[in-house]
Parts: sequence; C-alpha cells; structure tokens
Amino acid sequence: MTDSDSGTRLQGLCEKLDRAVEALHRTSPFAKGIKQRPVLDLARRIMQQPGGVAAIYDRIGALEEAGIFHDSDWQNPDRLQPWMAANTIRQGEPDTTVLEALSELRLAAVARGALLHPGLSDEEAGHLLSQILALNLPLIFGQLNEAERVHLGGFAPAVHQLYQFLAGEIGLGEVLDRLINEIWRMLDQRPIEVDHVKEMITSVSVYLADPESGISANSSRGAERLISALYGPTRGCQEDPGFVIYTERLANMDAQALRQEALGFSRSMLDTGLVSPYHAVFLRYVLDQQPDLIGAALGLSSTGNDALHCYQHLVHNLIAEAVWPETAESVYGLSGLLERGILYNGPLAPALWRQIGLPLSEQAIRMLGVPATAEPSPRQHLLAGVLCVLGQPLGVGQGNNPTCQSARALSMWANNDPDYLLQILTWAARDDDVVMRFEGQLLSSRDLTRHTGLAVIQDVDPVSAVTVPHLDAIYQAMGVLCADRGEQDPHQWINPEFHGWWVGRGFAIAVDVPTGNLTNFSDFVKRFYGSYHPLYNGNQLVIHPQPAGIAVTDSAARFIGWHAISIQRVGLDPGGEMRVYFYNPNNDSGQHWGQDIQVSTNGCGERFGESSLPFPEFTSRLYIYHFDPREVVNNPAVPVEELEQVLTLAAESWAADRNAEQAWA
Repeated sequence: MTDSDSGTRLQGLCEKLDRAVEALHRTSPFAKGIKQRPVLDLARRIMQQPGGVAAIYDRIGALEEAGIFHDSDWQNPDRLQPWMAANTIRQGEPDTTVLEALSELRLAAVARGALLHPGLSDEEAGHLLSQILALNLPLIFGQLNEAERVHLGGFAPAVHQLYQFLAGEIGLGEVLDRLINEIWRMLDQRPIEVDHVKEMITSVSVYLADPESGISANSSRGAERLISALYGPTRGCQEDPGFVIYTERLANMDAQALRQEALGFSRSMLDTGLVSPYHAVFLRYVLDQQPDLIGAALGLSSTGNDALHCYQHLVHNLIAEAVWPETAESVYGLSGLLERGILYNGPLAPALWRQIGLPLSEQAIRMLGVPATAEPSPRQHLLAGVLCVLGQPLGVGQGNNPTCQSARALSMWANNDPDYLLQILTWAARDDDVVMRFEGQLLSSRDLTRHTGLAVIQDVDPVSAVTVPHLDAIYQAMGVLCADRGEQDPHQWINPEFHGWWVGRGFAIAVDVPTGNLTNFSDFVKRFYGSYHPLYNGNQLVIHPQPAGIAVTDSAARFIGWHAISIQRVGLDPGGEMRVYFYNPNNDSGQHWGQDIQVSTNGCGERFGESSLPFPEFTSRLYIYHFDPREVVNNPAVPVEELEQVLTLAAESWAADRNAEQAWA
C-alpha cells in the first residue's frame, strides 16, 4: 500500500469516527454503552494506521465530551493508578486496551494544555503520564514479552506507535533516569536488532540538546555515555561532524592518532554493544590505508587476531562488502565471529565466500525490505546480517512475531552448526526454497507455500527475515505429519528432525496432552535433575544446547502460554548457586514470572544473550525437555524439600488448574 493509499484510508476511517462520535454525543447517558462499541472499534482501526495515533489525539477532546469514558474506570482520571494503567495497556481485553490508550492520550492533551479537565491540572496529568511511561518503558522500544504479545496480538504495533507519540508529547524528563537504565538492561543482552534502542537514544539526544528540557546534570551524564557510543565515541568524531569531514580528518591523522581512534571505537563497542556509524567509516578507511589496525578496531584478543591473520583475505572482503554506516552493527558481529574461532571450521570459509557473491531472488529482496537499488545493496545488507548472527548467536530474536521455534533453530545452528545455517540461508535467499527431511520424507518450503505464499516478518535481523518464513512452513508441515500419532506431543519427533542430530532422543513432558493436566510430575522433575543437574547426573555438563519448552507466566504467576527456549548450560553462579542458563528468543529475556521468580540476564554469571534462574525455579516452569536416555541418572538423590519446592511453585502458578495435587507421587 502506498503512502497515498494509506492516507486515504486513514481519512476515510476518521470521517466514520467523527460520525460515530457525534452519534455517541447525542445518545442519552443510560444508552451510551451501546454507542461506545463502534467508536472503540473505529479508534482501534485508526490507531493501527500510520499517523493514526496523532489523528485520535486531535479528537480526544471530542471523544471525552461525547462520553467515551462514561460509566467506566476511566471516567475520573484523577483517580487513575499508574501501575494499574500500565498493566491494562499490556494485558487488557481489546476494548479496555483501547480505552486505556485513549485515556493516556487524554492525559497528554491535559498535560500540554490542549484540554482542560476538572480535578486534574496539567502538572498532575504530566506526572501521572510520566509514571505510566516509566512503568512501560519497553513499550516505547516496541519490545514485548510473551504475555504482552499474546494479549495485544495485531494491536502491538499500534501500542508502540502510541508510546512513541506519548514520549514525544510529554517529554522524557521525568522518566529519563529509568529510561537510561532500561536501555542498558536491554543492551546487556546484546540483541542483534537494536534499531528501537538507537531510536530511543536519538530521542534522548535531541531532548537533551533542547535548553528547555531542564534535565539534571546527573541524568545528562548517564545518557551521554550512550549518545557518545553512537555519535561520537572517539576524539576524531566526538562532536558528530559528519562522514565527509571525519574521513578528511582520518586522512590527516598520523599512525598514533589512528591507533587511538581504533582503540576508542573498540572500547565503546565492547562496552555498550552499540556500533557507531563512524566506526564503519573508520574500518573501511583503514582497510585501504592501514589494515594492520583492523584487529585493534575490532577489539580482538589473541584468538580473534589469529583468525584474522589466517583468513585475512576473506575478512578484508567481508569488511569491504558488509561494513557500511548503514550496517554498522556488522562490525560487532564480525568481531564476535573472529573471537569464536569458527572460521577454523573447514566448511565455513568457503560458505562465506559463496555468501559474499550470492545473488538474491526477488522474493528474498522483498522479504528483506531493502529496495533493490539501495546502497548498500540487499545482498550486502544480508551479508551484514550473516556476520551479526554468526558473531552473536544468542542475539537472534523473534521480534513481535510468533516464531520462537524458528528463531531458536537459527540461534542453535549459528552456535553449533554455522555452515548448515549458511546452507539454509543460501537455499532461502537464492532459490526461494528450503529443503529438509522428516524421518526420510522430503519437505520443500516452496511446495508447502505454493498456494499461500510466504509471509513477510518485521522487527528481525536480515537472516531471520529471509529464512524464518520458510522454516515456519516446514515446522508446521512436520506437525501435520505427527498429527495422527495418538496422544503424544509432536515436539517429541519434530525437535530432533528440525533442530539437529544433537537433540536428545529422550523426551519428557509434564502434562497429559489430551487433558492438559499435570501428570507424573515427580518423575518428570527427577529425570530433569538426573539429566541436567551436575550434582545428580554424574557431573555431566551440557554439551550441545537442547530445545525445551516453558510454561510462561506473568508477574502474577498466571499462565500465559507455551514458549520455546534452549538450555545452554548448567553451572554454579558467582554466589555458588546452581543455575540453568538458557536462551530465550523473545526480545526481552529479563521477565518477572511471578512468585518472586525474576529472570536474570546480567550479574549472575550470564554470558551475553543468556538468561538464567536457580535450578528449582527454572524447573518449576519447565514442561518439555529432551535428554539422552543412555546418560540419564535414574532416581537421583535430590532432597525432598527441593522437589517439593518445585512442585509448589508449579502447582501455584501455571499448573493451578491442572490437577497438580494428583501429580506428585
């Protein structure tokens, strides 16, 4: 749809809304509930259009006067509680979510003086809205956890648009400290897709540059580190001079000054996980003028430098093709790729040479969302994405898409079988067809989607954008092939075939598939301890990441749904507590699952991209896992009190309505 078509559609919907609002205004108070529904439906549809939130904001006074909040919890805004409002936008029913959105737009209008409201001053409205924004900081980024994704569904982009609009209207002053902390918390997880984070840092930068912002010195210093990481991490570009001027400065620097630039860029990148576009400019410059500085600019250790020297010609070509200001994050990916030492895996170097010159199909270009005539080209954008995925396997995210299985597979392949990942990508990007086998039967994504076509997904890295639609089609086809196998969970057969040979052929599930009730939970938990806990499994560490499924709960410990993760490793944290370290393809892995179970992403021995929980807490949310039947320790000597802790946590959360009391023998 063109911008013109979108604008015409928005205008038509707004005209319908104006008529519906007028009808609501004429309706007597006792009958307003009947007329509110069409208004809410139209408001929802408008907010899902580009520019729709602003259009609703322009009409918020008319909506209020017509009675959209009549006889509802939002009728008296002075009585609103920020924590309740914050939860409603994420977890409410469709109508209440729209009402909450309208309420927050009303608060913005009052705060800006565009709307007067009895009992609520502009200062009070601004403070209340700032609290709501602070409590919903991830929504400003467009980052949703599994519970929010389920509740919001297709309305999620509208909520992101809403919070971007509100942040712009109210200003980030009161929420800046919390906003900066939230950005750092997300960057600690080292995601590949950081566009939302960059947008927020840019917004903060613009806000701080405004002399009217009134930001304290402490807040300004807290933000400055992030802003400089993007726009001025070194002395040569500290005032954001522009690429042309910066390139001229590089040409006039001596060897010592260039080395200082290289070290400054790498320090900033490794400290924050962000890459400045100037870093890409610098790397392209020294590639031609002083290539001995590449290792310093990438922040390489002796391991990475050895790989760089062994594969110098390949690395130089990767930089020339993939590293541009528009694809600056590929610098961090290349650094990680070299540090991992995976180029010594025989097939990987020729696979990367193939990727450098890989021709892309029209469909792949469409899925990338990069115009065919763009500079850098779609092929170069995809190559940059390859560097990111291979350098940051645990940074792969599913975006706001229900594609956790495929995202997990990409992460596992990048971590464990990178040349296979590049083969899958080649098939998808060049041939529009990914081929896999399920128990000997050939499955072709092209054949499977011949009549339906492939969906385009957004908010993901380039490799995911091209491959995940193919992988989803194959995964669903595997499920169909398992549909007639009685009362067994299909993951038992799908996961080993889909993810790889290293997936354990043993399979345990905590629920009875037909009824959903908890079943044989005692055996389920004991087997998990005997398979994964080093103190009870003969000190056998996790060798290959293993797929697993968790029962996701919200902060009130209420069941939300099933979610795919991978168990990366199990070990003692710095405090001596045994923890499960796992990969979660969700955008934000640091979630509160209720019962004081707070998933950690930093500070408990996690590597970048990992989440972790103490072993009993993790087990209490586990419902599916794989194991090697030949290596499991049967009847491990786990203390009864620890087993009971696991059961209690499960029985009082996701298993509350699953006859949990009968599942413990």
